[in-house]
Amino acid sequence: MKSKKFILILILFFISSICLLFGSVCSKSTPLPSIGSIERLDPRLDALLPEDAQLEKLAEGFGWSEGPVWVAKGNYLLFADIPKNTINKWKEGEGISVYLRPAGYTGDKPSGMELGVNGLALDPNGQLIMCDHGNRCVSRLNEKDYTRTVLVDNYKGKRLNSPNDLVFDSKGDIYFTDPPYGLTGLNDSPVKELDFNGVYRLDTGGELTLLTKELTFPNGIGLSPDEKTLYVAQSDNEAPLLKAFPVLEDGTLGEGRLFFNALELKKQGGKGSCDGMAVDKQGNVFATGPGGILVLNPQGKHLGTILTGQPTANCAFGDDGSVLYITANMYLCRIRTTTKGLGF
Repeated sequence: MKSKKFILILILFFISSICLLFGSVCSKSTPLPSIGSIERLDPRLDALLPEDAQLEKLAEGFGWSEGPVWVAKGNYLLFADIPKNTINKWKEGEGISVYLRPAGYTGDKPSGMELGVNGLALDPNGQLIMCDHGNRCVSRLNEKDYTRTVLVDNYKGKRLNSPNDLVFDSKGDIYFTDPPYGLTGLNDSPVKELDFNGVYRLDTGGELTLLTKELTFPNGIGLSPDEKTLYVAQSDNEAPLLKAFPVLEDGTLGEGRLFFNALELKKQGGKGSCDGMAVDKQGNVFATGPGGILVLNPQGKHLGTILTGQPTANCAFGDDGSVLYITANMYLCRIRTTTKGLGF
């Protein structure tokens, strides 16, 4: 009997040792697959992106990923999949889950194929604000019951086109763009009520001000750290560019200047156009453009490109501010940075 017990103890010890060894091996994080590469054009890029920085693929299989925003309260990222009318959630260790569906249009007579929401941002109270392509408005998600409040859906009685991207200033005012991408036929859509594509400011009192209508297809938008410059991307394949507008004391804009012309990159075969952007604490602009994420210093000098290999929609800083999350076509990616984004 003692011999049998001894053998049994040895077997149990052997099994537990194997389990501990297996658990130790499995607990080590598996490296994420990397895609793309980094094109370094100026040595100043080395202060923003580590020498060994890699673009990591977090998830794939989306129709068109857009509008990433980091939710610090829960340590997770939200981003839109416009064609699938969904807001997805990504969290470290948990992966992808559906946060909201339908995220945009819920009726049976849509104005176009882009039914979901686009740009996302958190207001000063941490509530999710959405550029609602499908419903042609800017709205706030009420998380307690997943209803929404429309903040603005018209300009002087005429319906907005399809709000695309937005940014908050420190006062809580919203600057947003309104191209026609959510409308079938774009500018020729029979349901388009405005004869221009505008950039607006919605102040905390609910007053909407048209800031400029000079851009053919205004898209991504961002503010400099001192809030004295508003950057707006133009996603026109014939004239892809970024403009910089001085922000005046009353919140309106002065005359814009060309910040970066991406036409040559487009001619060279770079996939995508000028779309969303993120700004770091030093005023560097991480702007989507032909090829991927164009890294531009505050003077508009092109320091390099995070080459994604895909048309790239948008980006946002997250985690402690030193991780840039990127939505690139069917992918969600991230890259670690040396710099930190605004707000961190």
